[in-house]
Amino acid sequence: MKYGIALATLLFSIGTITGQVKKWTLQECVEYAVENNLTIEQLELDLKNIEIDKADALGNFLPTLSANSTFSSNTGFSINPTNNLPTNSTQNNVSAGLNTNVNIFNGLRNRYQMQRAKLNAIAGQYRLDDIKDDIRLNVANAYLDVVSNKESLKISQAQYAVTEQDLQRTKELVDSGVVPRGDLLQIEATAADQEQQVVNAEGSVQIAKIALAQLLQITDYANFDTSDQTFEIPLSDVLNNAPETIFAKAMEFRNDIKVSESNIALAEKDLQISKGALLPSLGAFANYGTRYSDVAQIPVAGLDPNSPPQFFTPNFTDQLWIFDGVAYGVQLNVPIFNGFSTRNNIKRAEIAVERAKVQLEVDKLDLEAVINQAYVNVKAFFKAYEAAEKTVEARRLAYNYSKERFDVGLMNAFEFSQEQSRLDDAEAQVVRTKYDYIFRLKILEFYFGIPIKLD
Repeated sequence: MKYGIALATLLFSIGTITGQVKKWTLQECVEYAVENNLTIEQLELDLKNIEIDKADALGNFLPTLSANSTFSSNTGFSINPTNNLPTNSTQNNVSAGLNTNVNIFNGLRNRYQMQRAKLNAIAGQYRLDDIKDDIRLNVANAYLDVVSNKESLKISQAQYAVTEQDLQRTKELVDSGVVPRGDLLQIEATAADQEQQVVNAEGSVQIAKIALAQLLQITDYANFDTSDQTFEIPLSDVLNNAPETIFAKAMEFRNDIKVSESNIALAEKDLQISKGALLPSLGAFANYGTRYSDVAQIPVAGLDPNSPPQFFTPNFTDQLWIFDGVAYGVQLNVPIFNGFSTRNNIKRAEIAVERAKVQLEVDKLDLEAVINQAYVNVKAFFKAYEAAEKTVEARRLAYNYSKERFDVGLMNAFEFSQEQSRLDDAEAQVVRTKYDYIFRLKILEFYFGIPIKLD
């Protein structure tokens, strides 16, 4: 008995855990999408590459330093590296050195490269923020689509429940001989049609939830669901501003405009870098080297000049000090002619600047058109919503009146089902226009600098 109770408790706990499906709010969906979107992750990796480019640009100002070492062995005829005399013996040679180079002037290209890297970092952040804005809008639209379909499903289910009651009542009336059997068949056809509408509405809810889950990159579609919150028409003062005012405000903060402006600055910097290739470049270098050879011959100092010369072979450490040396200097390069390559690169850079400026104007026009269209849509959908509200009130009154007549036998089932169908369509239209208006309003507010938020 004790084990049976424990097993039942365990099964109940498992059922409770598995039954608790997380229901996402709009704010949670937006935040999750921004944090987990793969496109955003790619752009964040691009930002890391841009930081590496900045380090490269900084490194161009620093001197280079390298070390080298060589070991060689020669057998047969060769030149003794210590006295440049021919020898026919086996010799082993070791050389080593340090080299450094520094760029003193290269037409200010290093400076422009550094400035360009900083501008590119700013532009990359704008691109990332612009993608985040687009994702927020897409998630909000998909979320409201789920909520809209859920409300439509509730309406369909409620209508079907009412029809089921009418069907049961009509059966009783038919059985008692009060109404003809044709009325029952008509009500049954209406109930079947509404049941199909419920099934279609359930499918629309599932499709909308899958679309939202895909935006969030969640693959557990079966357990994904949104909260049961519904949204009322929000209060907003954005329509108190003219489209020109909203456009001017959007120009101050819209990331897509900032990206276009940054692209102009980058193109102008590329033009400066290209022109820098026309100027002379000046560099400095310094080299330190030493060597060792096992056939080195060093004359012995202090001997009688009339006696034959005598030589000795210094050890490894002594030779490193004896044969070391330093070389240093500067190098000037003056570009004269390179087959028009530099001039053509400058022309290409000038064209790129003009193209970036044209693209900025295109983006401004697109933004202005989108804002004006959103402004018109908000007003149009609000009027459509108001009209739908009036229509549903009128249809509900007509339906109630028809129902009273139907209940007392003054209206046949066909005419009653027509009135019910008109009410169904009117209620569905209210839901559609309501959420169309809410989303368009949020788009317009978004362009005015108001974050997407629905409570």
